[in-house]
Amino acid sequence: MKTKHKILIVDDERIVRESLFHWFEDEGYDVETAEDGLSALKIFDKEKYDLVLLDMKMPGMSGIELLIKIKEIDPLCIVILITAYASVPTAIQALKEGAYDYVTKPVDPDELNHLVKNALEQKSLKDENAILKNKIEQMIIPDNLIGESEEMLKIFELINSVAPADTTVMIRGESGTGKELVAKAIHLNSKRKYFPIVTVNCGAIAETLLESEFFGHEKGAFTGANYRRKGKFEMANGGTIFLDEIGSISLKMQVELLRIIETKKFSRVGGNETISSDFRVIAATNEVLEDLVKQGKFREDFILPSKRVFFVYSSTERKKKRYSNSCISFP
Repeated sequence: MKTKHKILIVDDERIVRESLFHWFEDEGYDVETAEDGLSALKIFDKEKYDLVLLDMKMPGMSGIELLIKIKEIDPLCIVILITAYASVPTAIQALKEGAYDYVTKPVDPDELNHLVKNALEQKSLKDENAILKNKIEQMIIPDNLIGESEEMLKIFELINSVAPADTTVMIRGESGTGKELVAKAIHLNSKRKYFPIVTVNCGAIAETLLESEFFGHEKGAFTGANYRRKGKFEMANGGTIFLDEIGSISLKMQVELLRIIETKKFSRVGGNETISSDFRVIAATNEVLEDLVKQGKFREDFILPSKRVFFVYSSTERKKKRYSNSCISFP
C-alpha cells in the first residue's frame, strides 16, 4: 500500500486552515494544521512532514522565520509560502531561504493542488534516486576481490587513491591475479560508477577487426558490414573502457589509441563524422612492457606518458586469484 504524503498547514486564519485541510484531505493526503509558528514547531518536532504550506505574515513568528527553522530541522522538507502581500523582494528572500515556491491570497485551490502535486512528485523521485545510489554504493568492491593481508590492504588503498582522479591507469600483473577485478573496483569507486565499464580483450580479437571493435563502423564499410555499429569507445561514453592485454596490439594501433585517448575524438570505420566520447581508460597487461619496448614492439610513450598511474603486482603462485601473497609498487 502506498504511503500517504504528509502535509502541514500553518496559517493564523481559521477559515484558511480549515478550507485547505478539507481540500487536501479529500485529495488523499495526511493533513495537520497549526495556527502559528510556535505551534507548528511543536508539531514538527514530533512528526516528519513532506510538505508545509506556510502563511507569510502571522503574529509572533513570521513565515520567513519559520521557514528558516523548518529547513534547519529538515532540509528536505518542501515549503510553499502563502501570502496576501506578494512583492519581488519577499519572494526573492523566500526562495533564497529554501522555499519551493509561493502563492498569493485568495488561493486558487486547483493551482495550489497542481503545485503541491508537482513538488511531491519531484521529492519522490529524489528519494528514489537516493535509495538507488545507496544500493550502488554498497556494491563498490567486487565480491571476488577479497583479502586482509598487508599487501592486499595496499591494493585497496591504491584503488581508493586513484579512483577519484580521471587519469588513465595501467594495471600490470601475471595472468590469473585478477587485473579485471581491480579495474572494476577502480571504476566502481570513481565518479563514473553510474555509467558502464566496457571491456575489450585486445588479445582475443584479430588485428584486422580491432579498429572496428574500438571505433565502430558504418553500413557498407567492408564486406559483412550490413548495418551501422557503435564501437567500444562510443559505448563507454560517460564511463570507463577497460583494455585488457594491451601489450598484444600492433604499433599502428598503439599510435591510433594514443591519439584517441588524448583527443577523445574518432570516426567510425568507413565514416567521415567525428564522434566525441567522454571515457576513462584503464588498461592491463601480463607482459613486461619494457622488454617489448626494447624489441620494438611497444611504444615507450604508451608506458610512461604524463598523467598516468601504474599498478604493478605479481603473485608468488601464478594460478592464485586472490592476491593474498601479492606485492604492489610504483615503477
